[in-house]
Amino acid sequence: MPNLAHLSDVHFGRHDPAAVTAILDDLAASRPDLVVISGDFNQRARRSQFREAREFLQAVEALGLQWLAVPGNHDIPLYDVARRFLAPLKRYRHFITRNLTPRYDAPGVAVLGINTARSLTISDGRVSEDQIAGLGAHFAEVPTEAMRVLVTHHPLVALPWGQEGALLGAAGRSPRALAAAVEANVDVLLAGHHHRSFAGSAESVAATHGSLLVVQAGTATSTRVRGERNSYNLIGIGASTVEIVVRARDTGAFETVRTECHRLAEGRWTTTATS
Repeated sequence: MPNLAHLSDVHFGRHDPAAVTAILDDLAASRPDLVVISGDFNQRARRSQFREAREFLQAVEALGLQWLAVPGNHDIPLYDVARRFLAPLKRYRHFITRNLTPRYDAPGVAVLGINTARSLTISDGRVSEDQIAGLGAHFAEVPTEAMRVLVTHHPLVALPWGQEGALLGAAGRSPRALAAAVEANVDVLLAGHHHRSFAGSAESVAATHGSLLVVQAGTATSTRVRGERNSYNLIGIGASTVEIVVRARDTGAFETVRTECHRLAEGRWTTTATS
């Protein structure tokens, strides 16, 4: 069974050094096949913050672990207007990776990351026309039995985290991106951005696209926890199941706070067990 660690919103520059140490210790113990980081590597896209993020990735590599990353809106300069519009991801490409469409293929799983961070949208993201058109091609040669995972920073499904449960926070063009993901037989969506953890079928938070399992990661290391603890997900991929272990911390080590088991049958995800 392939195992993924899903981190997001590490926000170097507004990070807790103790959380960084704790999560590296936790990854050393769990040894996932792939560490997925769904964006917002730093707080203000400064070179010093990107260097800290790069050092974190080097520490992950030193554990013998592979990683896959996509940028978030905080990885684009906010106050440096010229850089924001002329070279928005130059520092991300220099310090993190030049690849904005990273892929990971292994027996039983195929993971694709796409960039939703845009200069014009400030906090909100957007999926491009080319990205929507190309989703099918990216997954075209993936074996039918493999679980297909799509990674973005901004969620593609609006989630009920607004005032009085109002839906908020889906990336621009998300309805079309979701339709393209379903057409490409994508099974699981991984994202971050809101600093809150969540897992459930897309059907549970929207009227359509119940064939997609929506998995959100909280902030792994940032001090901007928004009422939650630092957390990340350990995801076990089976032939038709996904087990999600949410690991969180207050001041010490990360510990399991929730385990969720989801089963895909007849094109729909159902929760089989939660503890």
